[in-house]
Amino acid sequence: MRTLVIGLDGVCQSVLSPLVDDDTVPNIEHICDQSAVGPLQSQLPPWTPSAWPSMYTGVNPGKHGVYSFLHFDGYDWEIVNRSHVKEFAVWELLSMHGISSVVLNVPATHPPRQFDGVLVPGYMAPEGPTCHPTGVWDELDSELGGYSLYGNTLRSNASDEYVADDLRRLSRMRGAAFRYLVTEHEPEFGFVQFQTTDTVYHQFPNDEEAIREVYRTVDREVGEIIDTCDPSVTLVVSDHGLGPMNGREFRVNDYLREQGYAVTTAAGNGMPSWKSIVRKGDERNRGIGIFESLVTTTLQGAARIGLTSQRVGALLRRLRLEDRVLETVPVDLVRAGTEQINFPDSTAYMRVRTEMGVRLNLEGRESEGVVSSGDYDRVRSELMQALRDVVTPSGDPVFEAVHPREDVFEGPYIEDAPDIVTVPNRFDHLLVSTLKGAPSGDPTEPWEHKREGILIAMGEDIDSEAEVGDPHLFDVTPTILATFDLPVGERMDGSPLPVVDQTDSSTYPSFIPSETVPTEDEDVENRLATLGYLE
Repeated sequence: MRTLVIGLDGVCQSVLSPLVDDDTVPNIEHICDQSAVGPLQSQLPPWTPSAWPSMYTGVNPGKHGVYSFLHFDGYDWEIVNRSHVKEFAVWELLSMHGISSVVLNVPATHPPRQFDGVLVPGYMAPEGPTCHPTGVWDELDSELGGYSLYGNTLRSNASDEYVADDLRRLSRMRGAAFRYLVTEHEPEFGFVQFQTTDTVYHQFPNDEEAIREVYRTVDREVGEIIDTCDPSVTLVVSDHGLGPMNGREFRVNDYLREQGYAVTTAAGNGMPSWKSIVRKGDERNRGIGIFESLVTTTLQGAARIGLTSQRVGALLRRLRLEDRVLETVPVDLVRAGTEQINFPDSTAYMRVRTEMGVRLNLEGRESEGVVSSGDYDRVRSELMQALRDVVTPSGDPVFEAVHPREDVFEGPYIEDAPDIVTVPNRFDHLLVSTLKGAPSGDPTEPWEHKREGILIAMGEDIDSEAEVGDPHLFDVTPTILATFDLPVGERMDGSPLPVVDQTDSSTYPSFIPSETVPTEDEDVENRLATLGYLE
């Protein structure tokens, strides 16, 4: 293999350092000792569904079109997939030059496009997704004695011990599948991603032993993958970092409602809300007919008079009755009574927290826009200043920066971006879109994504003594191309890193987007909700 890329979701120096110190990750430590290593700057927003496409295309979201877990068409939305990414992936560019690839478990790659090689999709694909070529999933299932994308790795569905075991099993499965495909197809380029390095922090945020065991397992797989592939160049990369959440939870839509920008509804035509009191749990009461209808009607009626499920949730928590109610009332029924943002009647709103910004309801762009084009600049400027002035009860600024979108994104799909990009101060405050009755509260997540991931570059053609510079997510694809002595695409926003030989730029064919294909899998949506990405 000429070039191998190993993706470790959510890994950064502060995560790795204690694991290196206690000898949990000896293979990664050995790689670091003979490599050029440095922090890899992520993009805005630094979340999986947008960051991995930015990495594998070399362009910013304004050029590939994906900003969060959701793609919006007006006020309607669907889960993002590869058909929403409107740029060539690096393995597709390599294919144009006759170079074959094996790509396994990279997020936002389903459904796969045609290229010379093998692709098994990763995160956000449905379980048992379409692969390229067709039949690969069944082949892996047969050869490995079972293959799974997600396994049973939600704590709401299984015991902690079982979930922890399954995270390790999935990690072993990724390594075994990649090694099998590489051996069978002998590609010149390989790209394998481990999502479990991030998932374990969401599922076991305070369990150091569970985290260590997952990382120990991934480390073994990394070592065996490198031994099997014997690559000339190895790049270990992450899409973002992770760190503790020490600040506050800032509820953007509650703030916008308080300031008169957002209007709410309980009629069911706003943004669906997955609240902190709703867990994807025991749904055995689904389809219970009269009871379901009665509870749905009751919850919706309560919401119309202001008794929303968020407020009910706060009361239940104080009375310590939350779990008992959730054992009885199916999840979808609790959602039915949720207070939501009324998109058409609002001036501005946060559509989803992982978009990390505020959207104006612009006339002519949105189907029922209320902000005229003549008022757009004024309204946006006033709201940006208001957001810059927001502080926590202790006086800490909520935002370290509030940008107009054109300062962050550039490209043909900038209209899909939020109009205002809100950057949490030190990424220490949790931004949420859920309505909870007050703009600020205690954070519901102990960990949050951070801007700095990690880059490790190793190999016979890598100058391990060279400085990595200030590597950015956008530089990964140009660097991969440079390892094959191929030109960087003129549309790309990154450049080859100084640890490899520099190459010229060239014009690649225009990308012609195919028709978008809906994910159509409730399990994907429920998984994202349970992990806190959808509220």
